Amino acid sequence: MKQEKNFILTRIQQFLDERNWTIYRLAKESDLAYSSLNNIFVRNTIPSIVTLERICDGLQITLKDFFDEGTSALQLSDILDTDEREVISIYRNLKVSDKELLKAYLYGLSKNLPKTSE
Repeated sequence: MKQEKNFILTRIQQFLDERNWTIYRLAKESDLAYSSLNNIFVRNTIPSIVTLERICDGLQITLKDFFDEGTSALQLSDILDTDEREVISIYRNLKVSDKELLKAYLYGLSKNLPKTSE
C-alpha cells in the first residue's frame, strides 16, 4: 500500500510546480545537497526544521508563508530584484518603532525624487 505524501512534501511540490523548478534547482537555491533533498521525497519523510528553513530561504518565502495554504509560490520575490528583497528582509526583522522611523525616512527621501509620468 503506497503511503500518501505528507503535507510538507505536498506543499514543497506545489511551490516547485508553480515555479517550474526541479528538486535539483531547489537544492541549489537552498544550498542543500541534492541527494538529501531527493531522499526526503523518495522516503516520504518530513524534513527537519533547519532543512525546511533552508528550503524556504531558497524559495524566498517565510515559514509562515510556507504553512499558509493561501500563499502561492508566485510571490513578490518573482517581481522584486535582489536589492528590493534585501530591503524587505531587513524591514521584517526590525522592531515596530524602527519600522516607523524607516518609513518616515523613506517618505522624506521620496519627496525629493523627480516626478514620473504614469
